[in-house]
Order: sequence, then structure tokens, then C-alpha cells
Amino acid sequence: PDWRRGRWLVEASRSWVAGQRWPLDQRPSWSCVWPFGTMFVYLSKKIAIPHNLNLQVVAWNSAQGWIACGGESGLLKVLKLESSAGAEGGAVVKAGAQSNLSMNQTLEGHQGNIMVITWNENFRKLTTSDQNGLIIVWMLHRGIWFEEMINNRNRSVVRDMKWSADCQKICIIYEDGAVIVGTVDGQRLWGKEIKTQLAFVEWSPDGKNILFCTLNGEVHVYDNEGIYSHRVPIYCLDSGTEGSVAIAGIDWYNSTTSTSENQVPTLCIGFENGRVQIMRSESDDKSVLIDTQLRCAGLKWDPNGTTVAIAGMQMQSQGTAADREVGVVQFYAPSGQHLRTLRVPGNNLRSISWEGNGLRLALAVDSHIFFANIRPDYLWGYFSHTLVYAVLKKERSEHVVVFWDTQSDEKYTKYIKHVTHIRSSDEYCVLVTKADDSTGQHIVIICNDIGSPMDSKYLDIEPVHVAMTNSHVIVASEDVVYIWMYRSSVTKQTHGELGVAAGILGVGSKRRTEMMFHIDESFAPGSGLHDRDSFVAPTAPTQDTIACITATEHCFLVARDSGAVQRYSSPHLGLESRFTIRCRPQVIAANSDSTRMSVIDINGLLTLYDIEVRPSASRGASDRQAAGGNQLEFERKDVWNMRWASDNPDLFAIMEKTRMYIVRGREPEEPILSNAYICAFRDLQIQSVLIDEVIQNPENPRKEVLLDFETKSLRDTRDILTKVSNLKDAFNYVEANPHPRLWRLLAEAALDQLDFGVAEKAFVRFEDYQGVQLVKRLRLLDDRVKQKAEVAAYFQRFDEAESLYCEIDRKDLALDLRVRLGDWFRVIQLTRGGSEEQQAWSHIGDYYADRGKWSNAAQYYAKAQNNTALVDTYYFLEDYDSLERLINYLPEGGPLLMDIGHKFASVGLCEQAVQAYLRYGDVKTAVDTCVLLNQWDLAVNLAQQQNFQQIEGLLAKYAQHLLDKNKKIEAVQLYRKANRHTEAAKLLSQLAHETPGGAQKNPERVKKLYLLAAMEVEKYKTKTLDVQMTGATQGTLTTAQTLQSLVTADQSVASDRALESPWRGCEGFHLLLLAQRQMYEGHYEAAMKTALHLADYEDILDTQTIYSLIALTSYYNKYFMQCSRAFIKLEASTDIPEEMRTKFCELALRIFMRNPPHDPSSRMLPCPKCSTRMHDWCTSCPNCNYRLPFCVASGRTVFEDKPGVGPGPGADSAVMKCKACRHRMYTAEVRKLRNCPLCHSA
Repeated sequence: PDWRRGRWLVEASRSWVAGQRWPLDQRPSWSCVWPFGTMFVYLSKKIAIPHNLNLQVVAWNSAQGWIACGGESGLLKVLKLESSAGAEGGAVVKAGAQSNLSMNQTLEGHQGNIMVITWNENFRKLTTSDQNGLIIVWMLHRGIWFEEMINNRNRSVVRDMKWSADCQKICIIYEDGAVIVGTVDGQRLWGKEIKTQLAFVEWSPDGKNILFCTLNGEVHVYDNEGIYSHRVPIYCLDSGTEGSVAIAGIDWYNSTTSTSENQVPTLCIGFENGRVQIMRSESDDKSVLIDTQLRCAGLKWDPNGTTVAIAGMQMQSQGTAADREVGVVQFYAPSGQHLRTLRVPGNNLRSISWEGNGLRLALAVDSHIFFANIRPDYLWGYFSHTLVYAVLKKERSEHVVVFWDTQSDEKYTKYIKHVTHIRSSDEYCVLVTKADDSTGQHIVIICNDIGSPMDSKYLDIEPVHVAMTNSHVIVASEDVVYIWMYRSSVTKQTHGELGVAAGILGVGSKRRTEMMFHIDESFAPGSGLHDRDSFVAPTAPTQDTIACITATEHCFLVARDSGAVQRYSSPHLGLESRFTIRCRPQVIAANSDSTRMSVIDINGLLTLYDIEVRPSASRGASDRQAAGGNQLEFERKDVWNMRWASDNPDLFAIMEKTRMYIVRGREPEEPILSNAYICAFRDLQIQSVLIDEVIQNPENPRKEVLLDFETKSLRDTRDILTKVSNLKDAFNYVEANPHPRLWRLLAEAALDQLDFGVAEKAFVRFEDYQGVQLVKRLRLLDDRVKQKAEVAAYFQRFDEAESLYCEIDRKDLALDLRVRLGDWFRVIQLTRGGSEEQQAWSHIGDYYADRGKWSNAAQYYAKAQNNTALVDTYYFLEDYDSLERLINYLPEGGPLLMDIGHKFASVGLCEQAVQAYLRYGDVKTAVDTCVLLNQWDLAVNLAQQQNFQQIEGLLAKYAQHLLDKNKKIEAVQLYRKANRHTEAAKLLSQLAHETPGGAQKNPERVKKLYLLAAMEVEKYKTKTLDVQMTGATQGTLTTAQTLQSLVTADQSVASDRALESPWRGCEGFHLLLLAQRQMYEGHYEAAMKTALHLADYEDILDTQTIYSLIALTSYYNKYFMQCSRAFIKLEASTDIPEEMRTKFCELALRIFMRNPPHDPSSRMLPCPKCSTRMHDWCTSCPNCNYRLPFCVASGRTVFEDKPGVGPGPGADSAVMKCKACRHRMYTAEVRKLRNCPLCHSA
């Protein structure tokens, strides 16, 4: 085909070396790349230059939008289009309108032909030069351009001028080889004479190098100081032609954000013979090589660096007439893929320039400026009122994907790398991305309307084409098709060979979820099930690759480069038909019932084809169906977007240049001025979006970019219904142009006029059963006002319906209407008192409760006396005081009391919960709640008050449970709360006895445990005595009963030794700690007197601890007799290991060999019982064996004074007793103390 001729692209092989050449007939094996993009280009505007002066150059300021054009006889103009300002200001509504000139100024100053024009966008300056070497720098002042600087060098012609990327420096080259580099202020930095003729100059993006192109086709690299570096290798020219082909243009895109990983070619060099090479750097030896088959005139990168436009003239055959040249602009991707070809009328195409946003191109052709609109293939989709689009963020090297809910204006942003395709269905969209690893895989991701991924698949093929339906995603590479059923759909009843085979083999839905096949497969019986797991890719590539695909709910179509189209059934895969079209398709689409197909070819020509599959007349019904593919008589040129209506197979909309056409069948309606992309077409309404505006400001899209258009039939129906009172004309029009929405409009208009006959017919045609029932119900009403009110309510004009009811004094109907609507505020206004008012208050409370406004809800529930809802509201508000007051308000035995009790128990409010349970009458639940919340005092009191006998068993059970888990401290707390003092004392004594380390490591802890046990016993005795005294006071106990209770209490205490003498353990450890402290403080006499009392506590402390301390203190106090007695005990005790007793024996020998066992004299005091005189350190009377008490503060023996006996009253001998533990202490010892040294009570 003709479209193949002259389109070859090469990528330099990795094995090539710099400087290698090859003859034209011996080129290396270059691979042709044919996946054309869907970018569209069309000519939109033409501006004529006065006096038919031919243009030489055109330059478009990408920042401010000014267009400078220069030509013959010093012609120099600066123009500006209105839409350029509109794009900045935001006039999105006029995006499709024709652009008028907002500036048209002729600049005078040049006499010769204008050769070069260049913009300084940062400083808003224009630099021009003519064939005489005159250079003028123009500056804008108050909206008018005027001369700022002039430079005239008459010796040669200025061939090119370029500003650096930062617009700080300019490089001017002359044809004779002179080079001047200056600043923006006009200062000359350096100049140089190059010994060759120059044609073009270009700065590197970083400003470090300058490229000079010579007239003989060489490219030399200098640094920014004018020092020669090297020559750029040229690969695109044939061997032997170097130095004989002139350069037509050079452009280096400023790609400062690219890295070594994602670097794309940005340096484009074109020659007059049409050869072009695109390089990553000036030393790249793997350049992309292109043969455009043009007589190249110039080339330019677009502002995004994604497309390079190459302009020139091409010979075109005229049949029998002589061949003539036509202007052509070809568009290529950086990788060399051919994107589009634009043919331009005229005899000489000399210059091109891009608009700042990359959506328009200015062409200098003869004496005209042509403007071409670019319609890129953006990454976007529309579904569920959500617009999803992806924009490449170069600074992050990834795409920002935005899910914009066009109704709520909420946006959900995701950042994804390497997004290649976006397609959408009714409820979901699919994103195709490249995996961020070295596997080369691609990921197909299904997302919902907030961007959450629902499912994903990994693919080993490269997705070139993607289509999506409500149940399937179809992905195609150049020769392989992959089908993924991403959600369950209705199983298609098929009788083909594939369906029969699937039924016989019992293939489950899992195997049919993913299918894959090669485009050349025949789908003959027995060729396999085409599931993904069993697919084997062919080794040889296909000669006829896939050009585009489309899919519907019933089938999907695959179009190939040769024009062959293959139709496959869906969801059960099968080849239904194959036919050929006479063009190279670029975009195909099928209508809603899969009977017609639209094709847009690479030239923007839209054609229609009949693809309905009909049973063949010559074959049986079970045989292969007849192929379609007949072309219909319909063609449109310069079409760049189209969409079939989703609910009508005969309707579709197309975008032709800046106009939208809606076509019914094959008859287009009047065009609508628009430049928007079509999102959806249903219900005779087209939703479109100005995606250009969205992409320019992706983070903050405005709702003004969303445009809705109606079809002519919908507009005409509205006009007829508005202007014509007779509904028969409207009925006839809708009957001639049937559509459900038109029938709905007619039915609504008929209801407004109470024409029930027409309304019923329209509802029947619309298949609205509820509407038919409404008409029947309206006919039964005898009052015309009632009918109007019901119609107003049907159209949701509720205020009008209410006023109509009130006019006929039917307030009850108005009230019933508001009740059905749930408008409870209005119900309260219509009613005064009664059950309706309370119901309204309650529903208003529900309204606020649903929105979490519990305070407001509580007020209205209280007015409605809705106690059930009020309980929940108070609970959510944590207003427990109000909830507690509600207990007394509710009747006794009410079931709501149990709910209140449960709520109080859930937050730990035991007393309130018990109050609610008792008011309900459930004592057991109240007691259980007390136990659950560890309120044992309350539980015991409650059990006693209510004669609840199970409390003892429950208490014992819970305590045993804690003991089984070795939680003895918790068990002690439980017993204490339950006033079970004896059990608590036993456990505390057991804990003290089992404390690790005992007296050696934790004496203080052991003392505290014994003290707590003793205090519990004291509480028990006090409680028992109080009960007895209370009974005696009331006269309810006899003497025998009192004695019996005392005997019983004594037996309960005497059953355990720790309870019988509760203070012994505490006393023993108290004396141990006191003696240790006194000894370390140097009070050896006091320490010895304290330690001697430890001899009475051998049941509490071990022998070694007691007598070691006695021996030590008596030794330091020089009481060697007491020391000797202690050593005797240590040597004779069997509780001490033999090794230790040997050591004690040796130590005693060393001590008493030097110190005889004698005690020094000491103070003698009388025994309080028998008055026998004894030492003051004695612990018992040697005569009567009376055990003397000790002072808990000092450890001394207490000798109480008797009248007339003893040493007489004195300050040192005064004794006091602790009220809590009843232990004695000398008054002189505790004057500075505030607590008892033993029990620590006040």
C-alpha cells in the first residue's frame, strides 16, 4: 500500500561503531516500527499576508503567545491570537471557537528579506535579522513593539541566532564563519572566526556547548568559551554523500529533568534530502535514523519534547499530469515512530513553530500562515461520573493519576510509574503500567471510581492496544491478544464447536477467566481452548500486525495493518467472521448492538461498515455465519474523535476539526462549535470534556471544562412541547424519531396538561409500568385540582402540591404527602398535637441521630417521649446523669430498665446498673454485675439485704479461680473487699512465709505481709466484737448465746497458728530490721538488747540469722557471756550445715581465747510480776519466767512502773501503747515520731 512507501525507521544497533557508513543498497537489518499513535492533526485557520509577500520564517513565543513572521522586502509582523490569552485566563467555553487576532503590528526597520527570528521568552524580547546582516532587538512597551538595539555587519549574512536555555546569552552566526556570543544586555562576551561557512547554531540544554552546522552538512561542537571539542557523528546519510547534503534544521529540546535511566533522544538533526537522526547527546552512537522522503525545510520539537515536527516538500504523482511538490509535515515520536502526516496546500513550506502548550502549530506557506490543531491521545477515561486522567510529572519521573468525581468535585490522586493506557467501562477503569523492575512485564490494574485497585494481572506481552467492556479487558500486542474476564457476566449460550468442547471437557470458569491467542490462529475445531496457561508464543513475528481493537458486550474486533478485520465472540471465545476494509485503520469502534463499525484511518477519514453477522443462506444454522464488512455510504474528513451512543445503535457523535456532528443513521445534524473530547453519549445527551484544559492544570480542574450537548431531536422536542399547545404534533414528531427520553418528555408534558391519553401512550412506549399505573390512578380522581396536585407531587414539586391540597381544604392529604416524603419539620407545622406530632418529633430525632448530632437528637426524642431512642442517645453522648434520672422516670419492671443496666455495666458504673436491675426486679443480675465489676462490698450488702444465699459460693469460686492462676495478691484483695478477713490473713501469712530470700533478701516485704495479715485478724476481731456488742445492746442475745459466739470465734482463729498469734511474724522481722539498723548506726548496746528478743522468735526466723546477729551485737558490746551462749547455739544447731558450724567453732575459739566469757555490770530493774531484780537487757524473769514486752521503737525491755515499787516514775520509764496494734513503747522514744514504728498507724 502507498502508506508504507517512504516510512522507514532505524535504531542504531549496539554493535555499530561511531563513523561507520553503508551504501544505500547494503543497509543493516533495520527493524520497521509500525505502532502508529492516535494523534490527530488538522488545519484550522489561515492568515493572509498583505501584498502577497512570501514568508520566510515564523516563530511562536511559547510563554506569552506572540507570533512573529518575517518575509520579503523587510516584512515583519507580530500577531497574537485571542485564544492564547483565553487559555491563560480560563475562557474554556470558547475553546472550540475561531481565534481572532488581538494584536497585529507591523514592525518597520528591515529593508531586506527577513532570514532569522528568535524569541527571548524570559525577558520578552524579539531578535530579528535580514539578508543585509542587520540585527534588531525589539522590546514591548505599553503594548507596542519598538527598537531597543541595532547591530549591522555588512560583510556577511546572519544565518542563525539562538538564545541559551536560560535566555541569558545569544549566539549569532554569519555565513562567512563569524561567531558572536553576547548577553541579553547587548554586551559582547566573545567572538570567533570559524574557517568554514555556517548554516545553523544550537545551544546544548545545559548551556555548556554550542553546535555549529556548516553549509556542507557537518556539525561541530564547541564549548561555551569558543574552544573546539569534536564533530558530531552523522549516521543517517548514505556512504559517499557526506559533505554534499546541506543541513535543513537542528533543534535540541531542553530536557533538564531526564536522567541516564530514562533519557530519551532530544537532539534532532535534519538534512535537505529528508534524512533525520535523533540523538540522546552530541556523542550518541545509537541514534534513531529516519528517512522522511521529503525535501526538508525545517524541524521543531513540541514544548513537551514528545513529538518532533519535520516540514518540507514532497513530490506527488498527478497521474497523466506532471508531478508537483506539496507541503507535508510529518510527526515523529522521540523513538522514531511515525505518528501522523499533515498535507499543507501551497507551493513552498518554509518554516514551522509550536504554540506554548503544544496544541497548535504555525506554518509559513507562501504568503500565508496556516495553523494546525494537534489533538493528542491523552491518557484519560470517564466512568461513573468520574474523570480519570494521567499526566507525566517529569520532576518525579512518574505519572500522577487523578480520579476526579465531577459531581462532588472530590479528587483522589495516585502516583504510578510508566502508565501506558487508560480505558474505562460503566463502573470501572483499567490502568496499564510497566512493571518497575527488569522483568519487562506490564501490569493491568482494575480500579474503582476512587482509585482503589480491585484486581490486577501481570502480562509478558507489550500492551499496544487496550479495550474494556463491563466484563472484559482486551489487551493486544502486535500479534497476540489477551482477554481477561475481570468479573462474572452472563454466560453466552453458544452452539459452536468451542462451546461444545468446553462442555464436554468440563472446563470451569477459572480456565476461561484469562484467554490468550495469536492473531493468525485459525480457531478450527480441536485447536485448543486458548487459555493463557497453555498459550505458547510463536517464534516468527507476524507480517500483518494489529493496528487497533475495539470491544462491546457481545464481541470484540481486531483490525490489522492490511485492513483485515476479525470479529470474535465474547465471553466465549470464537472467531465469528473475517472481512477486509480498504484503508489502514487507526481507530475503530462498534455500536451498542455490534451491527456497525466506524473506522478512522491514518488520514482522519471516517467510514462506516456493516458488520452484522447473519446466518448464511447456503449453509445450516449451525455452520459458520456469513461475513459482514460492507462499506456504507458515509464519509467524513478530518475526524479526530467519535463515540457511539450507548443506548441507540443508530446514533453517534463525531468531532470534525472544531465542530461536533451528531449523526442519526447516516444523516448528520447541524454542527455544534466545540473542541472537547467526547466522554459519553446516552439519553440523546453528549457529555464532553475539555481535556486540554484539564491536562494543563491537572491538580485543580474546574467544572467549567465539562460540557453537555443535546441532540437536535431532543432540542426540537423541547421546543415543540414549549411552543405548541397541541400534543398531537409532538406525539407525531416523537413517533417519527423514537427514543425513550423523548417519550419520557412527552409523557411528562402530557401529565402537566392532564392529557392522560397521550401520557398513557407515551408511558407504554417508554415501558414505564409505574407511569401507566399513575395515569390509571389519576383517572379515578374526580377532582381536577387533586389530579394537578398528584402530578405536581410526581414531578417533585411538593410545595405546589401542598398548596393545591390546602386550596380544596384537604389538609389531611397535604399532611399525608409530607409524611410519605419524610418532611417531618413541615409535618409539625401542619399539625398541632396528636400522635402525628409525636411521630414527627421522633423522626426528626432520627434525622439528627443518623448524622451523628446526638445532642439535637436527644432534645427531639425527649419531646417525642421516645424513651427507647433516648436511652441510646444518652449512652452515645456519655450523659450518664441523664440516663440515671431516666431510671426513676420509667415504670418498674419495664424492659428498658434492663437495657439501661447493661449500658451502665458496660462502662463500669456499678451502683447505677444495680439501681436499674433492682427497679426491674432482677436481683441475681445485680449481684452478678457487682461481682463482675469487683464491687464485693456492694455485692455482699446486696445479698444480705435481698437474702441472696449464693454469694458465699460465688465468692469462694472466684477466689479459688484466682488461686489456681497463682494470683494470690488478687485473691487477698478479693477477700478484703468481701470482708473475709481470716482468709485474707491466711493468704498473707502464706505469702510472707513463701517470699523468696526471706529474712536475708526481702525482710521489709516479709514484715509488711505479716503486718497486713495481723491487721486483717484485728479487723475480724473488731467486727466480731461489734456484732456481739450490738446484739447485746439491743437485748437480743442471752449470756449463753454471747459465750457461744465468743467460743466459736476463738475456735475459728485458733485453727491456724498465724491467726492465733498474728503479730509474732511482724514483731520478729521488726526486731530484725531494728537491730540491723542500730548496729550499722554504731548503737551496739541498743542493737544487742534488741537482738536478744529475737531468741523468742525461732518459729519465725531461722537459727543462724537469730544467733549470728546476737553474737555479733554482743561481741561489739563486750558482752562475751551472751556472745558465748549464742555461739553455743550456732555450734549445736542441726539446722545449720556442718561446714558452717565448723567455721563458727573456729571463730569462737579465736574470740574466747582472748576474751573470757563474762558480761560487764549493768543496770538492775525489778520484775513487774514478782519484783525479782534482773538486768535491764533480760527478756524474761529468771525467777518466774515472765516474758517481758519490748519497746517497738527502741527494742529495749519494757519494765512498767508500779506504785511504790521500782525506780519510781520518770520521763524515761513512761510507757504508752499503740491504739491499733496495742504494742508498748517508751514515751521518750516516740516523741519525734508521728506513726507507730511497728504498724505505722497514726
